[in-house]
Amino acid sequence: MRYELLVGLRYTRAKRRNHFVSFISAVSMIGIALGVAALIVVLSVMNGFQKEVRARILGVASHVQISGPDNELAGWRAVAEGARGQPHVVAAAPYVNAQGLLQHEGGVRGVLVRGVVPELENAVAEIGSHMTAGRLEALAPGEFGIVLGVDLARALRAYPGDRVTLIAPQGLVTPAGVIPRLKQFKVVGVFDVGFFEYDSGLALVHLEDAQRLYQMDDRVSGVRLKLDDLFQARTVARDVTRALGRDLYVSDWTRSHANFFRAVQIEKTMMFIILTLIIAVAAFNMVSTLVIAVTDKQSDIAILRTLGASPASIMQIFIVQGAVIGVLGTVIGVAGGIALALNIDVVVPALERLLSIQFLAKDVYMISDLPSDLQRGDVVAIAAVALALGFLATLYPSWRAARVRPAEALRYE
Repeated sequence: MRYELLVGLRYTRAKRRNHFVSFISAVSMIGIALGVAALIVVLSVMNGFQKEVRARILGVASHVQISGPDNELAGWRAVAEGARGQPHVVAAAPYVNAQGLLQHEGGVRGVLVRGVVPELENAVAEIGSHMTAGRLEALAPGEFGIVLGVDLARALRAYPGDRVTLIAPQGLVTPAGVIPRLKQFKVVGVFDVGFFEYDSGLALVHLEDAQRLYQMDDRVSGVRLKLDDLFQARTVARDVTRALGRDLYVSDWTRSHANFFRAVQIEKTMMFIILTLIIAVAAFNMVSTLVIAVTDKQSDIAILRTLGASPASIMQIFIVQGAVIGVLGTVIGVAGGIALALNIDVVVPALERLLSIQFLAKDVYMISDLPSDLQRGDVVAIAAVALALGFLATLYPSWRAARVRPAEALRYE
């Protein structure tokens, strides 16, 4: 073992005459560990939040959506067949999107009405697997059944078997004025996808019933596509546009929800920068620790210099001492951060029960559970930043130690 490493390690573990140096070293190590652990947990939670929300949005929305001018598309079967022939497209389903008002027992709610074909809709969305009552297949043409989101059904106090009135914005012109179109629907099911926007504002009816109510004849609003790889959505949208060669508007999920996912990514970047400052503060504490250590060890440095140690060797001794603090703090922080990130689904509910509060209200934060997605790249990047800051913190004190003059240090010894 090189003597620089041996002396540096000895300085780290030996009892110091100045206990204040030991205290600052421990504070610096704890500061680095807390900063690293906090950064790993926060980024893991943000990754999990982004992944969970994306999965829930795309479980109800679509990977790629094809629509026509004025939100109407004729000949949807040919469009769906042409789209299914493209790579990565695994399913296609028509839909009708319209606005409406639902009324039941004096309660009124504005809703997004979506007309679907149940057997095709199950291939492009996951609503059928999130039914809490009834089945999506209960929607039959001509029977005017309706499936409600769980929060919408609760707000209207409408349950399976009840009849609700759907008021369409398109009215009938009569000599007495414009009369809104009204139709009674029977509640045949309730779904809970865990996304408040859809659970509180989406109602599903059969495609033919929606076409009849909104006077669309055989036209639909568009065709929804499901892909085997959602990250190929932009490429597929471009290929579908070229292949169909019609006056169509093709959008993908990265465009329709671009602002939301961009905001999450920007927030993740800013949190990384802000929490890195915690590690930087701990690194500055390391500077103070090593400067005090250099002052405390001036006579030892002078003796080593008189024995032939070069200034570069003196620098290496104190770099080793600072590196030990930085490495131990990083290792402890990485281990603690990984452990907490992997068990966040246990820790947070325990804190909620202990404090009798709910950190994530479903109607505010879209999801009520705190997800976590630990990614190796984030852990490596955080550890690298912590080690780099720790190394930079050792440079000035080590350089100052190398400039100690033996004669002046030993003058009063």
